[in-house]
Amino acid sequence: MAAIDSTIVILGLPSMMVELHAGLIEMVWVIIGYLLVSTVFLLTFGRIADMLGRVRLYNLGFVVFTVGSLLCGLSGNAAQLIVFRLVQGAGAAMMMVNSMAILTEVFPPNERGRALGINGITWAAGGIIGPVLGGLILSISNWRWIFFINIPIGIIGALWGYIALREVSERKGERFDGVGAAVFSVGLLALLLALTSGIQYRFTSPPILGLFAVFVLAAVAFVVREQRTAFPTLDLTLFRNRVYNFSVMAATMQSLALFSVNFMIVFYLQGVRGYDPLKAVLLLIPMPLVNSVVGPFSGLVADRIGARVPATVGLLVQAAALLWFMQLTPTTTYLQLAAGLALMGLGGGMFFPPNTSAAMSAAPRERLGVASATLGTMRQTGMVVSFALSLAVAATSLPRDVMLQLFVGTSVSLGSAVMQEFVFGMHRAFLVSFVLCLIAAGFSVVRGRETRTALNGTPSAVTEESG
Repeated sequence: MAAIDSTIVILGLPSMMVELHAGLIEMVWVIIGYLLVSTVFLLTFGRIADMLGRVRLYNLGFVVFTVGSLLCGLSGNAAQLIVFRLVQGAGAAMMMVNSMAILTEVFPPNERGRALGINGITWAAGGIIGPVLGGLILSISNWRWIFFINIPIGIIGALWGYIALREVSERKGERFDGVGAAVFSVGLLALLLALTSGIQYRFTSPPILGLFAVFVLAAVAFVVREQRTAFPTLDLTLFRNRVYNFSVMAATMQSLALFSVNFMIVFYLQGVRGYDPLKAVLLLIPMPLVNSVVGPFSGLVADRIGARVPATVGLLVQAAALLWFMQLTPTTTYLQLAAGLALMGLGGGMFFPPNTSAAMSAAPRERLGVASATLGTMRQTGMVVSFALSLAVAATSLPRDVMLQLFVGTSVSLGSAVMQEFVFGMHRAFLVSFVLCLIAAGFSVVRGRETRTALNGTPSAVTEESG
């Protein structure tokens, strides 16, 4: 539901803007608001799940997401749509943070890579189904059915989860650190708002600098608080484990490097090549298609030899894809672009399941919710920073209104000089992403070795500790 909804919503933005009499900035926040909430509350929901039950919160996520979808479809103006997208984001956070934790808990270490790889197919498949389904819905009905279609799926998912899933373990007698969770949420929200508000303000403007200051103060206060409380929101001892620590860092740098690539390619296909939004999104299909095929196999390889080799090779393959994209010109053939997209999908499929499995296998059983939330929070934060980077690069070579029109999917035709300038700026962004991808590969290499063998059928994992 989450993957399909993200791509469908992007396709529906132009018609939403017309019917709701909204502006470009409001439509941008329909996307950003969802991303902010689904990131900010991951850690809070992960901690609550460790205390009250992961299955319980996972099933609640289905309900919240489904209700949010209904409210989005019934929205009468842009403000309502943005608020109800926040509800959707909260439901998505509950599902995302618990899905990996539940899989990690029920599968032994020597099968987790394959399990997480198969689970990853759902996201990649959503990237393929979303544009097709979105185009079909918008051709026969209006944008409201983009959200209404989630309702029967959500009801079935919630009922199925309630019937089929059982709690494996719960932590009794622990208290929730509301102060720590609030401080963390405020700090992260300030950081994400500062990064995404560059759409409306300059990064050196007083409002943005003020938000960065709030983030720094909140981060310091949060660390101090977590070291002194008996039941911390984030167990900082997680980072003493070398495998977990460097797996999270590799995931963060990978997201920072590559999330912007999708946006830059879509901007290129629409603004430079002149394709409509639906065709531009459909042309990206080689990437999720290859990713979904490769993911389960790379997870199986990681179960046998560990995550370090397949994950690191995957990052290097993605770095090679970035070099490929740096050769794009206004006249590049689609076959050349598709080859780069397939290469990017290959690297992603090789990286995600092994890296996620390594991180989760290194976490204590009673902290799987927080471990998953921390990994997700860092990865999502990297995505937001990368998103801000893509907009910043576009803003240096495109008029602000043109950039926003491209983002929300309205048709824009760029002049020859602007095309060349945008392509040059895009190449610079890909160069930055290439360097960040190599740094991620470095973190992957030094993470240490994990053993994923189950002795006498007993789930066990030996991971290299700090030092």
